[in-house]
Amino acid sequence: MTTRSGKRAEDDESKPPLPALLAQVKDITVEQLHQRLSEEGFEGIRFWHGSVFRFIDEDGSRLTALAERSGLTKQAIGEVVGELERYGYVERTADPDDRRAKIIRLTERGRKGQVAAARILMDIERRWARHVGPDRIATLRRTLEDVIGLESGQ
Repeated sequence: MTTRSGKRAEDDESKPPLPALLAQVKDITVEQLHQRLSEEGFEGIRFWHGSVFRFIDEDGSRLTALAERSGLTKQAIGEVVGELERYGYVERTADPDDRRAKIIRLTERGRKGQVAAARILMDIERRWARHVGPDRIATLRRTLEDVIGLESGQ
């Protein structure tokens, strides 16, 4: 469809670019997630803690693996792990394969927080589907998966 000026509606420069909208949706979602986690007793979790929660293996991970997966430095991940350790979400244990190395593991509290976060995110998605329709959310999901595949070379 074209506008009166002859431009296509999707080329309207007054609209924010799609990546900006995606960032805004992410920010809103993360804010809702952390608010609800706090309300459920998971205090202190912030967006940067996702660099551990999103990338940690079920049986734990080395700091270097978390840094590699998250794209952060070992020092930055070490600081995040230290914060999560103070809140009781992770613990450092000796690596059974190399006693000099440490494995970062979720504590019971950390596992419960991770499960709660997954449930809350699904709740948010279901709420979106109720308001804009499940077909539109399914289309959005497929489209975003396609874009991710395109950009990651898959």
